[in-house]
Amino acid sequence: MTQYDYDLFVIGAGSGGVRAARMASGHGVRVAIAEERYLGGTCVNVGCVPKKLFVYASQFQDQFDAAAGFGWTVEKSTFNWSSLIANKNQEIERLHAVYNNLLQKSGVRIINGRANLLDAHTVVVAGTEYSAERILIATGGWPSVPDMPGKQHTVTSNEMFFLDQLPKRIIIVGGGYIAVEFACILHGLGVNTTICHRGDKLLRGFDEDIRDFLAHEMTRKGIKLLLNTDIEAIENTGDCFAARLIDGSKVSTDLVMYATGRTPNSTGFGLEALGIELDDEGAIKVNDDYQTNVPSIYALGDVTNRVNLTPVAIAEGMALVNKLYVNQPRPVDYDNIPTAVFSQPPIGTVGLTEAQAREKYPDIDIYLTRFTPMKNTLSGIDERTLMKMIVVRGTDRVVGIHMVGPDAPEIIQSMAVAIRAGATKAVFDSTIGIHPTAAEEFVTLRKTN
Repeated sequence: MTQYDYDLFVIGAGSGGVRAARMASGHGVRVAIAEERYLGGTCVNVGCVPKKLFVYASQFQDQFDAAAGFGWTVEKSTFNWSSLIANKNQEIERLHAVYNNLLQKSGVRIINGRANLLDAHTVVVAGTEYSAERILIATGGWPSVPDMPGKQHTVTSNEMFFLDQLPKRIIIVGGGYIAVEFACILHGLGVNTTICHRGDKLLRGFDEDIRDFLAHEMTRKGIKLLLNTDIEAIENTGDCFAARLIDGSKVSTDLVMYATGRTPNSTGFGLEALGIELDDEGAIKVNDDYQTNVPSIYALGDVTNRVNLTPVAIAEGMALVNKLYVNQPRPVDYDNIPTAVFSQPPIGTVGLTEAQAREKYPDIDIYLTRFTPMKNTLSGIDERTLMKMIVVRGTDRVVGIHMVGPDAPEIIQSMAVAIRAGATKAVFDSTIGIHPTAAEEFVTLRKTN
């Protein structure tokens, strides 16, 4: 008879925590999971899922406008923000029920409330103590807003999913994927949208051609980019807000959204008292087996601030369970993880950027094409597509593929399989394309840049 109430106690019912709990329970492990907010974590509630629903909503006006070129007459369209929010909420509630059923059917006990660590094997939730052989922290991340005058007037991505009404004007502060995605969403819904970013380009870390191309397309659509600047203060003028920039100028707006990064959600759980090591940004330090410096306590997902993507957290949860309870170590490979930005047009990317490839290899070839998608030849929409392939000349191996354009995330998912399999440019060249599609361009690229 074990001395503990549970073999594994999971703190945080987001993507990584739920996957680890379900998998472990399926192997006969006694598992409990504690959640203080909502099942599904950031992704289901204030991240990937509602964001993608908003992306769909924001694309319809362009489709209505494009219809005329194909012979359709579309009556004047109207948009109702309240209906979108209500329908989104209904879908999220459905997913809550799905997560609840999955956990219960797998034998995981769900405990509602904030969990705090008392010691290396004890967790307390709502005044009740639970002991466990191992404890897994999967509490994710949280949006951060810098301290400044008027900070109380700002919102983050969390609040954007629950706004009572859609603003007529918005300033989005930040230059990462969250800022870019929300700028495209809101512009598509008719909001006068401005991005304010202290850097000289959007999307740091992405391939330079991708960054430049998307910024050009966003500007051409009508999104205003204020680069190399920042907000010093925000004033409530009564009927709107005035954002004072570092050059002293002011920009009036109805809403200011901050998308300047997320911090690991690691405070207030008792980690410091146990001596669990954190880095300078508050991320929990773990080894290759997701183990902290306290041997019985593990952490994975965004709270470790490594690769902050939902599928990565899920993969880490599976790897942890396989290591601890199945005796089949299957470490996560963090190389060549495909990534999407659901901008308009969207980005899909996998492998090395050109800068990374030039740093790693002495001889690379760049294949690059820009073109007008077939649909846009009749639609009247002037949005263009960019595709880029990076090849190591000496081995002919493809080490990076990047795309901006319709269906880029769907296309790059399959490209990721090819890159992970070690496909060469010759393999791409010998593959027959599906015509007419945009994806076939990847098997017909012939000219180096």
